[in-house]
Amino acid sequence: MIPAQSERTVRDVRAVVVGAGFSGIGAAVRLREAGFDDVLVLEKGTHLGGTWRDNTYPGCSCDVPSTLYSYSFTPNTAWSRIFAGQQEILAYLQATAERYRLGDVLRCGVQVLGARWDGAAGRWLVQTTDGPYSAAVLVLATGPWHVPRRLEVPGIEDFDGPVFHTARWDHSVDLTGRRVTVVGGGASAVQIVPAIEAQAATVDLFQRTPQWVLPKPDLPLPTALNRLVDRVLGARGALRAGQYALQEGFGYAFRHPQAARLLEAGARAHLRLTVRDRLLRRHLTPDYRLGCTRLLTSSTFYQALSQPHVRLHPTAVTAVRGNEVIGADGTIAHTDVLIEATGFRVGEVPLATTLHGTNGQTLDEAWGGAPQAYLGTTVSGFPNLFLLLGPNLLGGSTSAITVLEAQLTYLIAALAHLDQSGHRALDVRPAVQAVHNTTVQEALATTVYNTGGCTSYYFTSPGHNTFAWPWSTGRLARRLSHFDADAYTFDTPTRLLPAQATPQHEDRTVAAKES
Repeated sequence: MIPAQSERTVRDVRAVVVGAGFSGIGAAVRLREAGFDDVLVLEKGTHLGGTWRDNTYPGCSCDVPSTLYSYSFTPNTAWSRIFAGQQEILAYLQATAERYRLGDVLRCGVQVLGARWDGAAGRWLVQTTDGPYSAAVLVLATGPWHVPRRLEVPGIEDFDGPVFHTARWDHSVDLTGRRVTVVGGGASAVQIVPAIEAQAATVDLFQRTPQWVLPKPDLPLPTALNRLVDRVLGARGALRAGQYALQEGFGYAFRHPQAARLLEAGARAHLRLTVRDRLLRRHLTPDYRLGCTRLLTSSTFYQALSQPHVRLHPTAVTAVRGNEVIGADGTIAHTDVLIEATGFRVGEVPLATTLHGTNGQTLDEAWGGAPQAYLGTTVSGFPNLFLLLGPNLLGGSTSAITVLEAQLTYLIAALAHLDQSGHRALDVRPAVQAVHNTTVQEALATTVYNTGGCTSYYFTSPGHNTFAWPWSTGRLARRLSHFDADAYTFDTPTRLLPAQATPQHEDRTVAAKES
């Protein structure tokens, strides 16, 4: 068949940001404030919010103190609780987007299908459901808690009743008087079980691995108290600094496993004082070091499990038969509603299989199952690509917002360097990236993340931790506070044009061949 010519419109922008959660909104605000006005944010959902849009399950809330869970450039001084709930966090993100007029650059309902680096043009060619775009800079703000991990066991497709993941909560299902089974033992399960147990007839929780749980001082913050703090000079900053120091204290314990014993003692005391049943207590006691998996906090989870109509099954689910959920130990739970609190495919960047770098290789192929980046932000062979909350940046106690803002400082500095030097593209040197990641893995070897004796989503392959940062958050912020140009190679166009010469959202028509 002779290829036919068809026309398509390619829209040129300076930067495309993929995703409109905390990372994407923060990136758009900071880029525009720095003078990079030609920015477009593409969001596949119908509205912004990211994980706080998707996770609407009962009891959903932040496990980092609210004081640390807002942008430093737009602090929220009116949180209603020490640990804010999902609706309040989503409202904050919506208010921030409105305040900075992101509606001008936000396109919801547009899914990015893939992207390819065009070396001749020095730009990313981005394919979307809204047609093609061309961007000098591509920012992936898709987040690590994005792709739900579904329960994959025989018979689940034939379950006799509603079944849904916590990140896809079905609000049309009334749990009143129903027999509910929750599968999973992580953060969402710890929040859901206390939130639904009074409503359901029975709650069965299948928890393969017990978790360390510390008390959660989730107290209300009266409006009068917030106003008082705002009136006292320096009080808000001191409160934020105190919360930061507390979180960093947890991080220190995770980096020094012996110090984690003190936290374990507190968690054991919390369990012992809350759960009277010895057998239940034994099933809830981990056999690994605290911090080896994500630290959980709750002052209601253990009380909920102690209720007579709530049953803990310390086993994995191996099958579903009709309305029966079957555990590996032979346990059977008769169920009306099945809830998958099974977490996310952390570390799997949604576009990794369709994002092609300088040699045509995809990001997924370049990583070979072990994601890595320089300072968690740039990847060799993928010029002008920036990952937000990328590999080896977070930890068991760190506020993701603190890490994100440090990365945005680095991003702005990198783009400023391109403009000032007249270069078109930057690409981190392979040797620099390799040395950095070797150093990270060596430092992780002595942390509780690696030595705690558990299995966690921190690892994408045996012995290779692709999630955690092995040092303090302060050290990370210092490393990202300036752009280290010596770590990069640069591409200079043969005909130099200033960045401002690119028309905003310019449309151009190119011919595309179709078979």
